[in-house]
Amino acid sequence: MIQQEEVKSKQTDDDSDTSPHDLEMASDVEYSNINLSLAAQLSGAAHSFTQMQGDLDRQRLLGDRPRMVYESVLDDGLEGLEHQERYERLLRRAKTEDLTEVSGIGCLYQSGVDRLGRPVVVFCGKWFPAHNIDLEKALLYLIYLLDPIVKGDYVIAYFHTLTSSNNYPSLQWLKDVYSILPYKYKKNLKAFYIVHPTFWTKMMTWWFTTFMAPAIKTKVHSLPGVEHLYSAIAKDQLEIPAYITEYDMATNGIHYFQPITNTSSPAS
Repeated sequence: MIQQEEVKSKQTDDDSDTSPHDLEMASDVEYSNINLSLAAQLSGAAHSFTQMQGDLDRQRLLGDRPRMVYESVLDDGLEGLEHQERYERLLRRAKTEDLTEVSGIGCLYQSGVDRLGRPVVVFCGKWFPAHNIDLEKALLYLIYLLDPIVKGDYVIAYFHTLTSSNNYPSLQWLKDVYSILPYKYKKNLKAFYIVHPTFWTKMMTWWFTTFMAPAIKTKVHSLPGVEHLYSAIAKDQLEIPAYITEYDMATNGIHYFQPITNTSSPAS
């Protein structure tokens, strides 16, 4: 009896225990699964890193990395600072260098004020020897004359009377001048009158105000005669050379336009 129970107990113990060989196999399978999972993760991470590095290299080579907001603001700020410093250097030169070569020509000067009290700057195209003058000194004299004026509102009267190709500066020079002058020059300019325009001035005006200076497009006014200016500028405030009035009378006659004299300017 006792012997049968011992045999039965032994069989029960053998059935309930797991053999060491089975444990070893299970451990190997589990370890292999862990290794495969880890290897897959590492492989995926390596692929992501390689792809990211490739994208960065491509951006560096092609220059297609978008600028961050702070980079854009920083670049624009530095560009504006450099632009201001360049103008300040030119202004210092304008105040110290001898510019009689340009000022003695008499093509650019201030002449009174308009009916709203704004300074009037006169430019006579015929007297500007574009191909026989130091254009750098011409720019310096422009800055010397206009810098104190453009701190407030002002107007320009450009007389194209009897000009020729010798008086036309290059487009590149005009673009350079416009880019050099600070914002106050454009902002405070309230009217730009072109008297005795030609086809050339109309084409130039259209091109310039369309592609270079659209902000001043509505401020430009082409006038066929001097007397059209009198609506905005009183006659005694407008000092112009005799050749302009003589040409005007020969072309348009005498008293061809009766200005409306009031306190407001139609071109303001």
